[in-house]
Amino acid sequence: MTHCPCNLYKYVIPKLRLLLKKIISTSMKKSYKEYIITAEPFNVEILSSILWELNIDGIKEEVNCLKVFAQDELVTIQTIENELHHLKENKLLREFAVQENFIVERNWNEEWEKSREVVRVSDKIIIKPTFKEYETKPGEIVLTLDPKMSFGTGDHQTTKICLMFIEKYLKPRMKVLDAGSGTAILGIAAAKLGAKKVIAFDIDEWCFDNGIENTKLNNVGDKVEIRKCELKDIDEKDFDLIIANIQKNILLELADGFKERIKPDSILILSGLLEMDRESIQQRYSALGFVEIDYLKMDEWIGMVLKSV
Repeated sequence: MTHCPCNLYKYVIPKLRLLLKKIISTSMKKSYKEYIITAEPFNVEILSSILWELNIDGIKEEVNCLKVFAQDELVTIQTIENELHHLKENKLLREFAVQENFIVERNWNEEWEKSREVVRVSDKIIIKPTFKEYETKPGEIVLTLDPKMSFGTGDHQTTKICLMFIEKYLKPRMKVLDAGSGTAILGIAAAKLGAKKVIAFDIDEWCFDNGIENTKLNNVGDKVEIRKCELKDIDEKDFDLIIANIQKNILLELADGFKERIKPDSILILSGLLEMDRESIQQRYSALGFVEIDYLKMDEWIGMVLKSV
């Protein structure tokens, strides 16, 4: 996948390295600094993406704030505020505030695991992390994930939107392309819902490794092929269904590539979008012969289903 030419790419949905990048796995009897961050708008994914660039040890999401934990002396209010100012300069934040406290002894990995829950996407699709128990009911498909550093834990609205569209539009024995696959949750869901073959690709090494691990966890390694590459490296041009949960600028960039690789009268699912992105996506893809046939909104996030002609 081509990188977005602007620095905003690292702030947005598709490849955010959420909530496990540097979490330590054992309790350490040391003092930690706790930073309480409030922001307007309060967008957890965007805030987390830049905070993980610092040498922090954990992030915990609260109702109206983020708590950031760090023991590195180089992580200070000033360094955090500098990162948040970058968001403000790029008009991704209007206001923010940072408060510093001192705490002692936490097991950040355990804290993070406690915050993860089994996610019910629909009557049929359930997502559970490896460390949670769930008794599968008749007719349900359970997606088991070890999210690590990849985006796509199932918590986010755009992931849920894509999964709901996959359930609605995927037909048995389809050939599927999962673009910007992250944890490979969407490709795995497609395989479990009856796809014949899925190619899931990402430019990120961690996503590549995590995707392979998750396909094994879900016993779909024979159907889902994980690749570390860009769209231009995908030679196949006969996909019945393409899924892309990626930020707007990237979706605009990749439009021609999707058109070249999708069969006529086939389905393209797009998300990672805000309501304000819809018009530009419609214009770009309609010029290539795509027609919007479905639309779904969750909070401020949207997903679109387009049909190739």
